[in-house]
Amino acid sequence: MPKAILAYIRAIDRMNRFIGHIAVYMFFVLVGVLLWSTASKVLLTPSLWTLEMAQFLMVAYFVLGGPYSIQMGSNVRMDLFYAGWSLRTKAWIDAITVIFLLFYLGVLLYGALASTAYSLGYFGSEPLQFLQDLVWTFLSDGATAASEKLGYLERSSSAWRPHLWPIKVVLCFGLFLMVLQVLAEFFRDVARLRGVEV
Repeated sequence: MPKAILAYIRAIDRMNRFIGHIAVYMFFVLVGVLLWSTASKVLLTPSLWTLEMAQFLMVAYFVLGGPYSIQMGSNVRMDLFYAGWSLRTKAWIDAITVIFLLFYLGVLLYGALASTAYSLGYFGSEPLQFLQDLVWTFLSDGATAASEKLGYLERSSSAWRPHLWPIKVVLCFGLFLMVLQVLAEFFRDVARLRGVEV
């Protein structure tokens, strides 16, 4: 295996392990929000923000912890046959099925990017171009110039009415990390088939 691919696998594993360990603590924040929700309903006036914030935290927990779950092999799979196969057979099957997973994640990522562009006020047919222009403007001209490109920011229809773009950006970031981790797993399977353990 080329050294660049081995370095890629190690770098992605390290990054997703770090982010996964941080995402684990979101569960405790989620529990705190739900405890506050319960306490405020019993003792005080019920809070408007707790249910939706719990949903946002759960999405972030799931999406940012997903790549680490794939790395650890703790994702859900049908073990009826898989558990009894040799490491080489597992590597062959994983290397083939990862193509379908990459396609699925690509479709999800495109949809998440289009939804993020919509939440930032873009209603046209080129969401990726809009996001690219927005990022380029932010990096070259600053936040004020980038904010001029934004339209009407999407808000939730709940009573709390938070902006939706922050959670959609987290979703896009998590899906991107998932694509990177799945590619690393593909390269790891190819290395296994060549007799190199990474």
